[in-house]
Amino acid sequence: MNNAVAGFSKLSKQEKIDWIANQYFSSPNEAISLLQKYWNSDEKTQKLHDEFIENTITNFYLPLGIAPNFLINGQYKTIPMAIEESSVVAAASKSAKFWATRGGFKATVLNTEKIGQVHFLYSGDASHLDLFFAQTKAKFFEDTQALTKNMQQRGGGILDIVLKDKTEALPNYYQLHATFDTKDSMGANFINSCLEQFAKTLTENAHQYELFKENDETVEVIMSILSNYVPNCIVRAEVSCPVAELEEKHITNPHEFAKRFVQAVQIAEIEPFRAVTHNKGIMNGVDAVVLATGNDFRAVEAGVHAYAARNGSYSSLSHAKIENEIFTFWLDIPLALGTVGGLTSLHPLVKFSLEMLEKPSAAELMQVVAVAGLAQNFAALRSLTTTGIQEGHMKMHLNNIINQFEATDDERALIQKHFKKHTVSHSAVVNYIQEIRTTIL
Repeated sequence: MNNAVAGFSKLSKQEKIDWIANQYFSSPNEAISLLQKYWNSDEKTQKLHDEFIENTITNFYLPLGIAPNFLINGQYKTIPMAIEESSVVAAASKSAKFWATRGGFKATVLNTEKIGQVHFLYSGDASHLDLFFAQTKAKFFEDTQALTKNMQQRGGGILDIVLKDKTEALPNYYQLHATFDTKDSMGANFINSCLEQFAKTLTENAHQYELFKENDETVEVIMSILSNYVPNCIVRAEVSCPVAELEEKHITNPHEFAKRFVQAVQIAEIEPFRAVTHNKGIMNGVDAVVLATGNDFRAVEAGVHAYAARNGSYSSLSHAKIENEIFTFWLDIPLALGTVGGLTSLHPLVKFSLEMLEKPSAAELMQVVAVAGLAQNFAALRSLTTTGIQEGHMKMHLNNIINQFEATDDERALIQKHFKKHTVSHSAVVNYIQEIRTTIL
């Protein structure tokens, strides 16, 4: 069968679906029916979703859950989380409840600087380029005034532009390294528009610069693009309480628990194999909120993991200590987020999520997201250093296994009752389902 197709993007939505169904599925009608099942019944809403991306054939749903009782900087928040992984929302909620009676979470935005770069090649005397940049720097700001006017009115804009010599790493390679404050927008379009104007200004002025012409020196722009690595756009989330106050059902010896918890974090600080899984747990919380609020979780992930490796070895994003009988657990994380622009004003559930968060500024959303990551990390480490991670996770995963085998309501009741007293594993659940289907029911 020839699976190549010409002009696919020009086909109607139904024509695209028909082609896929007939090309790849033994039962085309079933495939078409499945795709249509996930269409929104409201035509206006479905049209909106169809236009988010190209070649849309249906919607791919994720559960949108909520984690209540988050006490952040003295105010309670209910946090939206879009995620498919079992136990994440439950773990976050459990951490929120735990810390709400111990002072809650403190979150602080340390800085909000974002970065963009014009990458270019220059063949010539570096001192000539330095002179050119010093004379031209004001022109970069001047030529972008039309782009920055609205952002400046909101208190943001271009913070600085510097020339960076990268020729030791790559022959003839230089950068215009620009920093920005984009206030409540994530700012990607704003930054990239400014950078493209920088590139145009750079090229035009370099072509006219006498010193370059006299010495046959050239500037060639390679590309202009923002960076998703934002090491100066950092938020800190932390929790703290006397060690003795850590006591609860699964923490009967709070001093021993605190000691093991700190040691577990220290292992993640020095062992990359552990740090990756440790930070993945943090991102369970972070990504879920980033996605629910219409932000780019892929950009966040890339920047976060670069930050985790900034000292030359991949390490934990979170840290813990015990000083003077006080337990402190904190997280520093780079987050470039927005609450205006993009999907924030288009996607109905994004608007719902932001309203539930009481219409936060970008800085406030950074705080909420960082807290969700810290809460998730605390829940995982508490389980790892006490009961083990699988007990809670597999109990939450039980419903997925039950649904996989299409259990009836009677079977579901028996399975859930049985595994209140027995260890959950995929094989154990499958064996029990087979048992009740052959002997009990």
